[in-house]
Amino acid sequence: MTEASPVRTRRDGAILEVTLDRPKANAIDLATSRIMGDVFASFRDDPGLRVAIITGAGEKFFCPGWDLKAAADGDAVDGDYGVGGFGGLQELPGLNKPVIAAVNGIACGGGLELALSADMILAADHASFALPEIRSGTVADAASVKLPKRIPYHIAMELLFTGRWFDVEEAHRWGLVNEIVPAEQLLDRAWELARLLASGPPLVYAAIKEIVREAEDEKFQDTMNQITSSSFETMKTLYTSEDQLEGAKAFAEKRDPVWKGR
Repeated sequence: MTEASPVRTRRDGAILEVTLDRPKANAIDLATSRIMGDVFASFRDDPGLRVAIITGAGEKFFCPGWDLKAAADGDAVDGDYGVGGFGGLQELPGLNKPVIAAVNGIACGGGLELALSADMILAADHASFALPEIRSGTVADAASVKLPKRIPYHIAMELLFTGRWFDVEEAHRWGLVNEIVPAEQLLDRAWELARLLASGPPLVYAAIKEIVREAEDEKFQDTMNQITSSSFETMKTLYTSEDQLEGAKAFAEKRDPVWKGR
């Protein structure tokens, strides 16, 4: 990405850091969403990348969601968000790699929905959250789908119905974030976690993500039947892979496995 791009990337080994950098508040317009979708699709399709981190530039905003100023200038709310839907992550098909959200400040509306699209959420100790769409007569659509499945139903419905703000301690209490981290240590901690994940078995991560995604709307036994009948492509790949043999050999030889992703 160029310096003028609203999305900055940094690659180190198997890890990709994606920074939303759109002053003053890191709001997302249609063009930015399309760029983010292209970035995450490239991450998905690059066999050399194993883990992504999504964060925001600055210390105040992770992302406030949809850019209302751009909307006032003609960006249609039902316009082309790109291959991954709003923010590049929410509807990106086949994303079977871990994504960590490092929430560095305010995450509200679509910004909170963006964080919810990650697999793990780390949050700075001053981060705050809200779903204020109700106050403008609109629906936090993705959050209405995801939030009641992530935290207790009655709490999720309160947050959706009232649009109230809640701090990072409350978010952690309900299990919405994995860890609260001092702001100055947030990215270091995100990279530490990313390195841990990058050292793990990518084919197993892929299978886990596909199973979790497919099981979300199915009965337990239906999903188990799909697993045992080898209906999941990621499971087929895993159980015919070099990595599967490597895991067994490493255990027998009492050494750390060397995962190749094939």
